[in-house]
Amino acid sequence: MSIVHNRKATHDYFIEERYEAGLALDGWEVKSIRAGRAQIADGYVIVKGGELFLIGAHVSPLPTVSTHFIPDPTRSRKLLLHAEEIKRLIGKVEQRGYTLVPLDLHYKKGRIKLEVGLGRGKQQHDKRADKRDKEWNREKQRLLRSR
Repeated sequence: MSIVHNRKATHDYFIEERYEAGLALDGWEVKSIRAGRAQIADGYVIVKGGELFLIGAHVSPLPTVSTHFIPDPTRSRKLLLHAEEIKRLIGKVEQRGYTLVPLDLHYKKGRIKLEVGLGRGKQQHDKRADKRDKEWNREKQRLLRSR
């Protein structure tokens, strides 16, 4: 079940591979995400010290967060993957043109997971071609339904 989907990612990148990663979250973040107060559109994934971190994702704190704790909504969150997956991703990110993009925040067996995509950036003419294809497919479906 999807919580937040990053539609901007498929518009800006060719997604070649997808990985499912766990997130190291605080208790208040889990409550906020379950309440639907998360945003990953501005987020990206970086490699630091052989580990992967989600940067720029915004989790708005609930008003019921403890009074003696000041939450940071855009803090960096560690991604939890198998060591061999991390090594493979680090190797590909160091190649020219690849980046890691958060695609989808969802539940799996009661846990909050993040789908990360290994993507290559699109240029402007690629975006225009995708838009043209999408509009043509929509028009084709409409014509087929009207008959």
